[in-house]
Amino acid sequence: MKKLLSLLIATAMTISLCACGGAASGAADTSDAAGSDGKLNIKAGFICLHDENSTYDLNFITGAKAACEKLGIEGVFKTNIPEGQECYDAACELADQGCGYIFADSFGHEDYMIEAAKEYPDIQFCHATGTKAHTENLANFHNAFASIYEGRYLSGIAAGMKLNEMIADGKITEDQAKIGYVGAFTYAEVISGYTSYFLGARSVCPSATMEVTFTGSWYDETAEKEGANNLINDGCVLISQHADSMGSPTACENAGVFNSSYNGPTDNACPETYISYCKIDWEPYFEDSITKAANGEAIPTDYVGTLETGSVVIDHFGKNIAEGTEEAVEAARADIIAGKIHVFDTKTFTVDGAELTSYMADVDTDANYEGDHEVIVDGYFNESGDGLRSAPYFDLQIDGITLLDTAF
Repeated sequence: MKKLLSLLIATAMTISLCACGGAASGAADTSDAAGSDGKLNIKAGFICLHDENSTYDLNFITGAKAACEKLGIEGVFKTNIPEGQECYDAACELADQGCGYIFADSFGHEDYMIEAAKEYPDIQFCHATGTKAHTENLANFHNAFASIYEGRYLSGIAAGMKLNEMIADGKITEDQAKIGYVGAFTYAEVISGYTSYFLGARSVCPSATMEVTFTGSWYDETAEKEGANNLINDGCVLISQHADSMGSPTACENAGVFNSSYNGPTDNACPETYISYCKIDWEPYFEDSITKAANGEAIPTDYVGTLETGSVVIDHFGKNIAEGTEEAVEAARADIIAGKIHVFDTKTFTVDGAELTSYMADVDTDANYEGDHEVIVDGYFNESGDGLRSAPYFDLQIDGITLLDTAF
């Protein structure tokens, strides 16, 4: 019955399926893709791990609503969907409700989205942060991410400028320029994020070091607040995070410790400590992929949004930034786009005291997480590289960063 319904949906939208890997298998019939009012004939469904209380999920919901409004289509949202069979059930419900495009936002949703994609071959399924689209070879399953490590690097520059100001003002010494970072899990996505943030800070404040603690959850306000407080008590003078509540920023505001947030600015709630934020803006991806689904065009197997596409955003600084911060960030942003700066330039970091000349990353994820692709290209670690996968695979522990614990 499910397959029959999905076939009827596909027929109504006149979707001509395309080959996997981003190349169309033939010209799609788009004559009925838009109605007489110019609106697309498609309904989009969105599956979120949490709800608007999570900064991570709120960012997706905001982008999805903006894209749906712009495209003039209906968006159906399912929130607080765990990373389990509930995700498959939610995807099937959305398909049965007539959604021709279904998206899920959390890493652990992926296997269940793949299961649903196999059940409904005529519906397009897209997934953020996942790793398997390029090896599953399903024409209707796709992964998406963005070069957020570049946004983290730019936010790190703002942090490093603040550390320099604190040193110049005599508030800390050079060897006290210690950054704290609250992460959710010891996954490549988080490692890539805190490493790029650290490299950005150290590009302007060479004496910077970092300590990282993990909560073991994407959203746990109590654990995130406790993690930030532990870092502050250990001498960290500036905190950032890859976790989804206001726990860490609130702890920083209460302690008077400066903070770089993620997914959105926190200066309204934390005016005395907020410095900067960065985020992935998902609207460009939603607009592009939904339009392609409606028109029967190929959706990229792995999509990587960038600074140039407007998918990586750092656009709001707090009153507490050091003089010259915005200019320094903008200059670095231009150099990244021009290819003059590579965030993971191997000359800017060492691993166990040595410069990295070769590294086999786990791009084609397997049970043993074995490296399968060389990712050192032209002197830099090629994160989210063309022809590889969109989700991060930078999992190196570089010198200058100390992990206080782990959470896998």
